[in-house]
Amino acid sequence: MSVLNTIMLAIDGTAAAGGAIGAGIAALGAGVGIGQIGKGAVESIARQPEASSDIRANMILTAAFVEGVALFGVIAGLLAIVL
Repeated sequence: MSVLNTIMLAIDGTAAAGGAIGAGIAALGAGVGIGQIGKGAVESIARQPEASSDIRANMILTAAFVEGVALFGVIAGLLAIVL
């Protein structure tokens, strides 16, 4: 094997490992973020029960945005593994 092939194999393995780690971090970050959103919503509803419908609607919308960004991160990580 030539030196160039050895370097390319090392880079390919590093990219796959980085993609896997990145996808995992994106999934963990989304879980922590949605947990913080839920925590804040429950505390807000406990303080102002009359605003619970508005708080709940904003919580669901924000959680959906976080999930969308996390899905993008996971897909980017998986593409780094495959490509």
